Amino acid sequence: MHNLGHTRSANRRDHLLLTPDTFVRTALPGMQGGTAIVHVSPAVGAAFTQYTAELEPGGTLGPTLAQRFVYVLGGAVDLATDTSFNSLSPSGYAYIPAGLAHTLTAQGATRVAVIEKNYQQLSGVAPPVLLVGDEASAASTALMGDPDLQVRSLLPDQPAFDFAVNTMTYQPGASLSTVEIHVMEHGLLMLEGGGIYRLGDAWYPVTAGDFIWMAPFCPQWFGALGKQPAKYLIYKDWNRHPLG
Repeated sequence: MHNLGHTRSANRRDHLLLTPDTFVRTALPGMQGGTAIVHVSPAVGAAFTQYTAELEPGGTLGPTLAQRFVYVLGGAVDLATDTSFNSLSPSGYAYIPAGLAHTLTAQGATRVAVIEKNYQQLSGVAPPVLLVGDEASAASTALMGDPDLQVRSLLPDQPAFDFAVNTMTYQPGASLSTVEIHVMEHGLLMLEGGGIYRLGDAWYPVTAGDFIWMAPFCPQWFGALGKQPAKYLIYKDWNRHPLG
């Protein structure tokens, strides 16, 4: 009885923490053989949508006119366009440009992190094309020279891209060197381990499976706790002027 109504989840003006005990599953238009856990969308003030798709064998995502990024959390999917075919296993990912017709089909029971955002064209710069990769093949670099905090950039640092997706891995006890406050917003999915996140003026214990949204200018800081590394997948918008 004492646990009734209790959750670590929180909804504040400039951030969200969503924990698996509060996840609600729904079918999205065009999705077949699966459901989506919508973590964040413009309904809360975000400029993007992020959800976890849980697909049955043969399940597919619905179409979208927005650009789409997918990262396989478990299982495997086949990504097909009119001119290409790729299979993605765990830690495999793909950037699918806006307007590119494609299908994403689960080989078996599969979980996929999905980010969708309307593309913001930059004058004089050609939009990006389809990109397929695997996190293990992305270069790992130390953040601010700290070898205990490694970053892998999954999208190129090029002006054609109006958002970035990285993984960040913290060794136990590692932390961000400063409290960050910046114009970019974040969507963050905890993949492994856990720690303490400062969001705004609140402090939250977080663990694998949690999702965090940070609005522009939300104060933020993370420190890893426990005996295993903490790792998350993080989105941010960039390469565009704040006035749009």
